[in-house]
Amino acid sequence: MSSLKLQKRLASSVMKCGRKKVWLDPNEASEISNANSRQNIKKLIKDGLIIKKPQTVHSRARCRKNREARRMGRHTGPGKRKGTANARMPEKVLWMRRMRVLRRLLKKYREDKKIDKHMYHELYVQSKGNIFKNKRVLMEHIHKKKSEAARAKALQEQADARRARSRATQERKAAKTAQKQALYMNIEEVAEES
Repeated sequence: MSSLKLQKRLASSVMKCGRKKVWLDPNEASEISNANSRQNIKKLIKDGLIIKKPQTVHSRARCRKNREARRMGRHTGPGKRKGTANARMPEKVLWMRRMRVLRRLLKKYREDKKIDKHMYHELYVQSKGNIFKNKRVLMEHIHKKKSEAARAKALQEQADARRARSRATQERKAAKTAQKQALYMNIEEVAEES
């Protein structure tokens, strides 16, 4: 039996695949060995003596199953870890994520007029200084600060109102005493005249 190396090479070139994907019919070896041109090879391909083998299966089913298991926390114990904690999930990435979340919240609150620009700047700097662990802590801090400001404002208004009332009563008293004094002066003048 002659070597069909040439035919295999030509067939792989014609079918645009690798040599290991070319199947030559072993029963028709003599006929295939006569084919020494691309034209002849094309005819044999058409006749079905030379076939392009199907692609071998490379299943991802196991991979998918393992990935799902890892998402549930399996196969990630100390024995499976190669890098340090920082190599597996860098602290910098966690920091960047946290900063972006906090800054996005601050920006949204400022646009919605929930906080003014002064409070925004103060909280922005505090966020950068690692004061707030997460979004919830920052929101609680903002609510607390706003309620304190509202309370201080209410107390200030009450004090102002109290001051205004006391000033009004003092003025009324002063007016009454002045009126009384004027009345006494008039009475004394009338008494002196008579």
